[in-house]
Amino acid sequence: MNKTRWGDHGQSTVEFALVLPLVALVVLFIVQAGFVVRDQVLVSHAAREGARAAAVSDADRTGAAIVAAKRAGELRVDQISGEVTMLEGGETVRVVISYRSVTDMPIIGILLPDIDLHATVVMRVESAGKHGLQ
Repeated sequence: MNKTRWGDHGQSTVEFALVLPLVALVVLFIVQAGFVVRDQVLVSHAAREGARAAAVSDADRTGAAIVAAKRAGELRVDQISGEVTMLEGGETVRVVISYRSVTDMPIIGILLPDIDLHATVVMRVESAGKHGLQ
């Protein structure tokens, strides 16, 4: 028969209680990192959609790009900003989308500041007005 010493009762419970907060903190960091990576993918997608809208628009390229970027995914619309620049004499358009990823996980939100994400896409202009088409 195996007998435990009198002082060993509850040792594993105490060790578990000491390690559990650290494990929970690591898990929360990993989950928050996953949310930031997801937001970066969505920002890249929004930049592609904005560049496409700006490339085919005949009127307000900046407005078309921003509206398309805001409709592109599940990002918080109030935190999206964009910049549209014409390059190479109007042959290409560059769209830069910026987004502030909020770190609002419990405990992690206090430890990490919000993260600014950016994506840039350059696309050839395809609008009918540029090519003289009707």
